[in-house]
Amino acid sequence: MTRVRETYVDVADGYRLWVETTGDPARPALLLVMGANSSGLGWPDELVERLAQQHLVIRYDHRDTGRSTHAFHDRPYPIRALADDAMAVLDALRIARAHIVGMSMGGTLVQLLLLDHPDRLLSATVFGSALIGGAENGAEELPGPDPRLLELWQELGQERDEEAELEWRIRHWRILNGDVLPFDPEEFAALERRIAAHSGTWHSPPAHALADQSGMERGAELAKVSVPTLVIDAPE
Repeated sequence: MTRVRETYVDVADGYRLWVETTGDPARPALLLVMGANSSGLGWPDELVERLAQQHLVIRYDHRDTGRSTHAFHDRPYPIRALADDAMAVLDALRIARAHIVGMSMGGTLVQLLLLDHPDRLLSATVFGSALIGGAENGAEELPGPDPRLLELWQELGQERDEEAELEWRIRHWRILNGDVLPFDPEEFAALERRIAAHSGTWHSPPAHALADQSGMERGAELAKVSVPTLVIDAPE
């Protein structure tokens, strides 16, 4: 049976993060960093189990998600503080170096970690994300998010009952999935039900959408990165 442990890690500003490790602590660590306003359970259990065959897999709830502290309106923070949180998780687990994987906003945080803590990364994987600002060489010509997604994000934080919230989240996943690859709404409905049960609520505050995004115009620095890095994108 795969070894699973849960703990809480205290980070800056009085926040406490829920953290789960899966697998043998003697294996290389692999830290999974989720996207904005998303619990660590957004990483599917089946994926974690497969990764744990070769790694100690770590997933955690960002501030203001899941079982971690929700206090943005009382103690606001910049997005870059979430990158510091990732390092704090590794420190608390006494892990010197790890493979780090970031999805969406998590990919933004991984880019910051590549710049500020390259000695802590065995490798980096960034997917479903975007280049942090300040880069050159045609980055401004890259396509932006789907307009349907931008429209849907205008509804972040609105009050909805459980049924309406589930429908909204499935619609969100459907747009993120794009129109090329198959989409199974029941798969994502089951995922969101697990996340809601884990969080104890269907309410999803848009804290990360409100957080200060300054201090991240550092894309040009990425040219100096020497950590092995894999960038993954999809047809849409």
